[in-house]
Amino acid sequence: MALRLAVQALSATLLSRAETTSPSPKPPSKSNNSKQQSQRPAGAAAAATTTSGRRLATASVAAVLASQLLPPVASSGAGTFDLRLTLPEKSSEEAEAVVRTHARNLLGVKRFIDAGAWRELQAALRASASNLKQDLYAIIQAKPTGQRPELRRLYSDLFNSVTSLDYAARDKDQVQVQEHYGNIVSALDEIFAKIM
Repeated sequence: MALRLAVQALSATLLSRAETTSPSPKPPSKSNNSKQQSQRPAGAAAAATTTSGRRLATASVAAVLASQLLPPVASSGAGTFDLRLTLPEKSSEEAEAVVRTHARNLLGVKRFIDAGAWRELQAALRASASNLKQDLYAIIQAKPTGQRPELRRLYSDLFNSVTSLDYAARDKDQVQVQEHYGNIVSALDEIFAKIM
């Protein structure tokens, strides 16, 4: 989804640049004094043509990239892109049904910590954390407005600990890994106490 948004933004930017034309040169003034007349250098016409050609080529590349990477979107005009904000992919009910499973998967990286399998730890951590992150986001968004700030803080603490654990695993720092894993366990306990 992030790739889709990035391509859409890039395409829109490139197309808007391509649609703008370079400023036209000022016509020579009609006064009799030839020294006051602005003259265009000989190479300026070629440079303007080259610049507009580059813009057109860039817009074409952006359109081709967008057509290859993005699914077709029903739109009202040719060359328009779907730039709407996306909603969470799961409803809060769907997320609540699987959030405990994803939390267990995240806590399941303990076996890699105990074995000192750092690469496997990082891979499992990233895979399980991304699913849990989507689920918790959907659940938090469905909560009443008054509860969200505290849940967002806990959410932030949890995933900051996940990131720190990832870095500690990269550095193969056993002490830091154990500390951040403990932070993850306590953050999950706090979050589940508030959302369930």
